[in-house]
Amino acid sequence: MAMTKQLNMKPRDIASQIIENLPHKITEIMEPPSVAGPGFINLRFKSSYLSSAVRSMSLDPVRCSVPLTPSPHRIVVDYSSPNIAKEMHVGHLRSTIIGHTVANLLQFQGHDVVRLNHVGDWGTQFGMLVEHLKDTKPEVVEDGGDVDVGELVVVYKQAKKRFDEDDEFKNRAREGVVKLQGGDEESIKVWKKLCEKSSEEYGEIYSTLGITGLTERGESFYNPYLPSVVSDLLSSGLACESEGATVIWTSGVKDEGTPLLIRKSDGGYNYATTDLAAIRQRASVEKAKRIVYVTDSGQGKHFEGVFKAARDAGWLGECLVEHVGFGLVQGEDGKKFATRSGDTVKLKDLLNEAVERTEKDMKERKGGEELGEGEKETARIVGIGAVKYADLCLNRESNYKFSYSRMLSLQGNTAPYMLYARTRVCSIVRKAQGLTDDDTMVWPTPGGNVVLEEREEIELARHAVKFGDVVDQVGRDLYPNVLCDYLFELSQKFSAFYETCPVTQAPSEEVRESRLALAVVTNNVLVRGMDILGIEVVERM
Repeated sequence: MAMTKQLNMKPRDIASQIIENLPHKITEIMEPPSVAGPGFINLRFKSSYLSSAVRSMSLDPVRCSVPLTPSPHRIVVDYSSPNIAKEMHVGHLRSTIIGHTVANLLQFQGHDVVRLNHVGDWGTQFGMLVEHLKDTKPEVVEDGGDVDVGELVVVYKQAKKRFDEDDEFKNRAREGVVKLQGGDEESIKVWKKLCEKSSEEYGEIYSTLGITGLTERGESFYNPYLPSVVSDLLSSGLACESEGATVIWTSGVKDEGTPLLIRKSDGGYNYATTDLAAIRQRASVEKAKRIVYVTDSGQGKHFEGVFKAARDAGWLGECLVEHVGFGLVQGEDGKKFATRSGDTVKLKDLLNEAVERTEKDMKERKGGEELGEGEKETARIVGIGAVKYADLCLNRESNYKFSYSRMLSLQGNTAPYMLYARTRVCSIVRKAQGLTDDDTMVWPTPGGNVVLEEREEIELARHAVKFGDVVDQVGRDLYPNVLCDYLFELSQKFSAFYETCPVTQAPSEEVRESRLALAVVTNNVLVRGMDILGIEVVERM
């Protein structure tokens, strides 16, 4: 109908021409198309296609009949990126969870995914920290001295206060950066110790979240490349001197718009320089064909400038670069998510509380009885999964209000609901095989044809076969909430199916096997989808 004016034709006539050219493309999948109303085109799956597709999916628990991409390539996903000498907090939550899901999905499609953790391990703050530690904790500088990340947070605040108030210390800190960049042995030793301790700390967080496969490559990795980045941009004419500094006018016109600063007037480099070195290395050395940066939306303008500069410099070639931006995490009052004292919420504390609340809820449901080890493990899976899913099920560009009660609810589009839906599938499959809920789960290989006669059977089958299309869509657009919505709707359609289409009490053995195949497909898709989201599943709740 939107083409009416462009083609000077009636909508139904346009629709008729379209369906005349469709049959040879869809004949094995769809019934003959028809035109309805003012110009709608109706397409209906053939029952034989749905039946065949469901049967194939039931026999393929790993891929659910989703084919690997015909054109795999190397993709770099840059996510998480905590800062050395600082504890991970809620601000790192979204980058870590969203980035891991994006990497999982692209890998599921068959791409060669490089998961990079671009940690903040370089810059002025390290000259400041090293010099302050020399004054206040000389034992750390000496061999055998130690310091934990909790102490480092305090030390960092003290050092920052001195830096802001004491000009003599500020100069020492800046000189310390120069020494560090120059490879001063003592400074490098302290810096490495800070990096090691921080890596241990956020390694525990990643373990709790189930984040694996990350390659740590901090800002320091790109330090040797910074001089050539600036000199090459100057020689190409893209960069120029401005008030003693070196900048790129991304507008293409000098003194117009906001410049991208790549070298400060004192000769120091900044984030833009490092990001340009990184994008150049990833495109030329890593041979990436796609680079995805998962950071908060506030960095959108920064990356827009970096991408344009890299493209204008000819460093990207056919490489696609994308910024996957996300909104802020807020408290239930809509304000900055913080502790009662106003401090930033530590990620470790946040995750522990989610598990503790889940354990408390499960204990109350048992009438106050203590939980067994297996139940505590279930509480861990549900609690961590709830935090992840609450983030992923929303449009990533939106701010969201962090609410334990909402994310741990068994009602609505939540991880507990999704996990419970999967346990119902397990229970039905057990009973169909004559097993009890206490028996070990055994997944059958359904035999015979899939018979789709009831409306709920057809609806469930039709939704299940969309899984591959949803994977393609999320791989293209990088919005994980689309996958969450699909899985939630799948669980709802399965609920409607088992309420009206009994499996164990099916009217015939053929129908029983057919409905068992639908249950198995639902499980396969739920498990694979939750795995892409980085969420573990359970068999009982």
